[in-house]
Amino acid sequence: MAADKCVHGVPPSLSAKVVGSFAYLTIRDRLPTILTKVVDTIHRNKNKFFEEYGEEGIQAEKQTIGLLSKLRNELQTDKPVLALTDSLQDAESWNQYLQRHQGPQGDQDSVSWFQSPWLYVECYMYRRIQEALWLNPPISDYDVFNEAKTQSYFESQQAVMALCTYLGGVNKSKEELSKNQLLDTFNKLLKVSLWGNKCDLSISAGQKNSQKTSPLDSLSSLQPFILVDDSNLVWLTLISAQSQGLSGKITAGRVDIVLDNAGFELVSDLVLADFLISSGLVREVHFHGKCFPWFVSDVTANDFQWTIRQTMAANHMWMSKSGVRWQSYVKEGVWSYHDHPFWTQPHEFSDMAADAPDLYATLQGADLVLFKGDLNYRKLTGDRDWDHTAGFDTALRGFTPAPLCSLRTLKANVQVGLQPGQGEKLTSQEPDWMTSGKYAVIQFHSPKSEQ
Repeated sequence: MAADKCVHGVPPSLSAKVVGSFAYLTIRDRLPTILTKVVDTIHRNKNKFFEEYGEEGIQAEKQTIGLLSKLRNELQTDKPVLALTDSLQDAESWNQYLQRHQGPQGDQDSVSWFQSPWLYVECYMYRRIQEALWLNPPISDYDVFNEAKTQSYFESQQAVMALCTYLGGVNKSKEELSKNQLLDTFNKLLKVSLWGNKCDLSISAGQKNSQKTSPLDSLSSLQPFILVDDSNLVWLTLISAQSQGLSGKITAGRVDIVLDNAGFELVSDLVLADFLISSGLVREVHFHGKCFPWFVSDVTANDFQWTIRQTMAANHMWMSKSGVRWQSYVKEGVWSYHDHPFWTQPHEFSDMAADAPDLYATLQGADLVLFKGDLNYRKLTGDRDWDHTAGFDTALRGFTPAPLCSLRTLKANVQVGLQPGQGEKLTSQEPDWMTSGKYAVIQFHSPKSEQ
């Protein structure tokens, strides 16, 4: 197994212990800013809660803000991480995870905000935001990030129109597309989906971050910033998943997309998925999102449905046509949306087979799994201090449910699979190359390549 090769040489998790590191700055500056915005949003909606729930709504608002202010204080003063107290289905597994990291004596001090793995405490903060809401019905289901996600979608309208117009043109001429034109269109839309990942509200701490111009126009100028480009392997995987039945009819495979951000990025993913279906490259697409609001702009079931409805209702021919088609894909089961508690837990993906065997088995049914974005990349690689030349397969540590590809713009200090010297050269030219979102990777791995 791939995991055994590197068990002894597994580097440590990135953490805020290293003063001045990106993890340190995130926990010191960015996370408290996000919490402050959450408190402001809840406070601003006080009247809405009062209109809907009366005095009970006001009470819930006050108590939620109290819990979040306490959370912010714990974070800023590097207090020990506390067990969850709500009774949600994932609370027990979160608390077990905490116990595993506390050491034999349940030594609380060893698991504090600045001393623990960055991936763990950042995920934990979003889970605690949910706890604060869940402990205070009737506002338990309130999405504190919804306003920011909605705004990001509407601010990206020009780019969405351009993308849907392009897709409309492709669909109109799909019968005449040669294999080369299919490949060319696939490459374009894969890269639009890749660069759509720049629109991330947790990296901007909730500041405006939308796609203003047509991403199609900038693809060639962005190409030099893709540090690893395995798009040809992704294409070959799709083509080899097509099989000829007895009747001579070609049947295509299934692609799973593990989503990242709502707003423009989600639209870019839906456009790619639409092309995969309408061109016959793929039979069905399974989308995987989050069970509850997560990392500010991550997609929930509500965001997924809302985006399709908004696109249908748009006063723009190609947008509304796209939306209507997407809705019919969902109705017919050609597209399906799934969530699972594992996506909103702090585990690296190499733990999935043991901790969420049902989800691992689900992914094994795909012919290709696309993992969108930075958090998924951090979980794929365990968010560890890998050498830049370590192989992507090494960093996955045995996580190979199906052929998989990471589409990611770099916003965290982890990057593997580079050529010797490539990382050092980038560091000397641009010290923040790993965190600026300017660079990207399309990184592929297949279980077949391990055999």
